[in-house]
Amino acid sequence: MRGWIRGLLAAVLLLASAVASAERIKDIANFAGVRSNPVVGYGLVVGLDGSGDQTTQTPFTVQSIVNMLSNMGIALPPGVNLQLKNVAAVMVTATLPPFAQPGQAIDVTASSLGNAKSLKGGTLLMTPLKGADGNVYALAQGNLVISGAGAGGGGSKVTVNHLSAGRIPGGATVERAVPMPVGTDDSVSVELKDADFGTAQKVADAINRNLGEGLAAALDGRRIRVRAPAEPDRRVAFLGMIENLDVAPEQGMARVVVNSRTGSVVMNRAVQLQDCAVAHGNLTVTVTADNQVSQPGALSNGQTRNVQNAQIDIKQEPGNLIRVKAGANLAEVVKAINSVGANPLDMIAILQAMKAAGALRAELEVI
Repeated sequence: MRGWIRGLLAAVLLLASAVASAERIKDIANFAGVRSNPVVGYGLVVGLDGSGDQTTQTPFTVQSIVNMLSNMGIALPPGVNLQLKNVAAVMVTATLPPFAQPGQAIDVTASSLGNAKSLKGGTLLMTPLKGADGNVYALAQGNLVISGAGAGGGGSKVTVNHLSAGRIPGGATVERAVPMPVGTDDSVSVELKDADFGTAQKVADAINRNLGEGLAAALDGRRIRVRAPAEPDRRVAFLGMIENLDVAPEQGMARVVVNSRTGSVVMNRAVQLQDCAVAHGNLTVTVTADNQVSQPGALSNGQTRNVQNAQIDIKQEPGNLIRVKAGANLAEVVKAINSVGANPLDMIAILQAMKAAGALRAELEVI
């Protein structure tokens, strides 16, 4: 009886772990053709409190003002030198979501193009946003929202957060829809975000198992072709069911990512270590400058001068040879690497040496 209970509990735990590791298809894949589109435009922000562009250094801001006033029927006399402080030239960026339709509001970001000190309190004038094909897809206008502050005086300056860029929630209106057909007449393509042959086959099997045999077929490590209804309403419902199917992806390839600028090291659970020995010693170079004054003797016609005496010390710390035991899971790998006792920046050099020696069984990526 107890053996039967133990077996049942083991089966329940195995099923729970399988469900916990499963992911929805919408989290690991996209439908071909369903994508966002970036748009960009050049505009002016007005109403700044003296923190705009310095027009002597940003002539394009003055030129934009002159062109705008000319389009509004205001002709400036020739030779007028505008000294604007409340205007800033900005680049406006936004992203059209999939299936965006005319009249839909989207968020935009305005970033200073010149040397404006702050865009806080400014208003973006009507700015057309163009796509890669040169067509206007949206119009942006509104008051900028900037979560920051700055103050200065007497040569001192304090700034909280970034003041040269801000957002306008719902600040652009879509004027043109982007054609976005989903699949051909009789099929759609499901594309994995990370190519993997095993995961592609699992996605195809999940679709066939839940929605009907023979509907899906994996074409390669990224694409799965699925036969879909031709009627728009039935196709939308069919794609919605596909998105919410659960699939347990295959374990990704072993990878260690190193950020050489910050010293960050991140590794996934597939990383393994082989037995190796590591010796690492730090080299410290210290330069000390001692400023002294050379005072000449009386009646020597000499001059008083500053003399700088520099002292350079080089210290090489001994590096003991440490054996790093093999590790087959992430916890063992972390324990083995920590046993070396190096700081994160030194760990980058150690990992590169381990990779070169064949002891690190993972792809080493430096970003």
